[in-house]
Amino acid sequence: MASASASMSDDSSLRPAPQRLRLLTYNIQAGLRTTDFGHYLTGAWRHALPTRDRDENLPRIAETMRGYDLVAVQEADAGSLRTVQQNQMAFLAERAGYKHHGLAVTRDLAPFARICLGWMMQAPPLRVVSHRLPSRIPGRGAIELDIKFESAGGPITVLIAHLSLTAKTCEQQLHFLAECLHGRRHAVLIGDLNCTAGFLREHRALRKIGLTPPQEPPNTYPSWAPSRSIDHVLVTPDLRICRMEALPALHSDHLPLAVDIEVRQ
Repeated sequence: MASASASMSDDSSLRPAPQRLRLLTYNIQAGLRTTDFGHYLTGAWRHALPTRDRDENLPRIAETMRGYDLVAVQEADAGSLRTVQQNQMAFLAERAGYKHHGLAVTRDLAPFARICLGWMMQAPPLRVVSHRLPSRIPGRGAIELDIKFESAGGPITVLIAHLSLTAKTCEQQLHFLAECLHGRRHAVLIGDLNCTAGFLREHRALRKIGLTPPQEPPNTYPSWAPSRSIDHVLVTPDLRICRMEALPALHSDHLPLAVDIEVRQ
C-alpha cells in the first residue's frame, strides 16, 4: 500500500498546474497623484486643466500595469483639454506592452474631460459590450468582456465597473450587473465598486448568482493611508481567487488591486 501511495503522488506531481488568470484593477484618477485629502481641494483645477505632474505620473502607472492577462481601468481620460487630447488608454496600452485595448466614455465633459472605463489585454477579447448603469446623475458604466480561459473549458465573462457613491444607487447598479451575469457559470465582477465587502456580501441579487467577494479583501483607499476596501474582485462559485494583493503603488488616490483566479477543481 505504501508503494501504491508513493506512485499516486508521483503521478500527480507530473500534472500541469491549473492555469491561472492574472487580473489587475486600477482607478487611476486620470493620471493624477494624490497624497492627502487636502489635494482634492487645492488640486481641484488639475481635473480640468493640463498639468506637468500628470505627464510625469502616467508612465509610472503604465509600469505598474505590466504583465497581466487583463487590466481593468477606471477614471481614465479618452482625450480632452486636461490631457492635451491624449487618449490615456492608448498611451497606457502601448507603454505597458499590451496589443489590445478598449474604452467606454462614461461622462463626457468636453472639452475639459472625457472620463472613461478601459481594458487592456495581449489577446483580443471574444466579445465586448458597454453598459450605461442606472443612476439619477448619468455618468457610471460597465464593460462586459468574454475572454479565453482554457481551464474553464470555454470563455469567462469579466464585467468591469465603476459604481456610484450613494448606497441606494450602488444597490440598483449591482442589481443591473447581476442581471448581466445571470446564467454565467464562470464570471468575474471587477472594479471600483465604491462599497464595502459586507455590502456586496449582503446584496440579494449578487447572492442569488453566487457572486461573492473574499472574506477580508485588502484596503485600497486612500492610497496614502489605506483604510477602506472599495476596489473589488468578485467571482462565481466555480472560480476561486488564489491570490489578492493591493500593490504599494502611490500613483493615484486608489491602490491597484491584483488577483490570480483559477477554476475550482
